[in-house]
Amino acid sequence: MNEKNPMDLAIAEAEAAAARGEVPVGAVLVDGAGAVLARAGNRTEQLSDPTAHAEILAIREVSTSMGAPRLEGCDLYVTLEPCPMCATAISFARIRRLYFGAYDPKGGGVDHGPRVFEHTTCHHQPEIYGGLSETRCGALLKRFFQDRR
Repeated sequence: MNEKNPMDLAIAEAEAAAARGEVPVGAVLVDGAGAVLARAGNRTEQLSDPTAHAEILAIREVSTSMGAPRLEGCDLYVTLEPCPMCATAISFARIRRLYFGAYDPKGGGVDHGPRVFEHTTCHHQPEIYGGLSETRCGALLKRFFQDRR
């Protein structure tokens, strides 16, 4: 695994989330030069917080450290297609580019479900690149849920 590749780092965060008993989703937020600003994995169970998705945690960390609600010029890598809540947060944060791994036909909010960025009321649409490391990301999720059954 290339530790400098943001998607590999996001997958490592997803694996750590799974080890904690969380749904294995990881996110990495980088600046325009590709420097990692934040890494996060789901923590909804640990924090008893339904909004503690990997994407939200990474956005919160960078917004707090930068003292700015808008992260223009930043790119987000996430292992699963963001849900509607996370897609809306990505829009509000003005994320420049969204890269995601596995598609989520049941709970996604980008290419599936409400397709948040396609609404006329959406204030900002990032560039979107889906399917990065899709097989690895999807296998991690499948394995996690199979182990739960």
